[in-house]
Amino acid sequence: KSSLMLALFRIIEPTNSQILIDGRDITTIGLQQLRSGLTIIPQDPILFSGTIRFNLDPTLSVDDSDIWSALRHAHLSDTISALEGGLDHQVTEGGRNFSVGQRQLLCLARALLRRTKILVLDEATAAMDAQTDEAIQETLAKEFDDCTVLTIAHRLDTIIGSDRVLVLAEGKVVECAPPGELLREPGSMFYDMCRNAGIVV
Repeated sequence: KSSLMLALFRIIEPTNSQILIDGRDITTIGLQQLRSGLTIIPQDPILFSGTIRFNLDPTLSVDDSDIWSALRHAHLSDTISALEGGLDHQVTEGGRNFSVGQRQLLCLARALLRRTKILVLDEATAAMDAQTDEAIQETLAKEFDDCTVLTIAHRLDTIIGSDRVLVLAEGKVVECAPPGELLREPGSMFYDMCRNAGIVV
């Protein structure tokens, strides 16, 4: 899954295959154009030294009202408003003055502001409690309903509502279908994983 994400952003180049977006080979798209159309919320997000405003809007092209709206949707507005300076609060190197979960929420707020058509979630809610995870899933479903969302997750309840599930084993695709379809197939790998995780099947 890591190689797949690296290939999507062309950090590594595909050699014997193609990645198509809307039917277009991504190797024919300039790197800046390609990456400007993608957003990722990584498992271990790193913030930049600077203000919270700069971290959410590096080009300083978004109104503060839009930033606060994104923070509300990311369930982080109360936390930021309580900090000295609010949006001008200084983020230390790597975002060390925020927890991993808070850094992931800040990345979610950044994604809400970018509004790209493809969003990649790489274990993006792994550091959050179940209640926050559920709230974030609701935000994603509502705010990115017209986007392609690629979710990498080991916490199966975060992907149970996806349109399609792709199960990888030893670097190969072993199952690819709507989750409801796989859950009607006792013996499928996804079915067994959900049962072992205590998810009702």
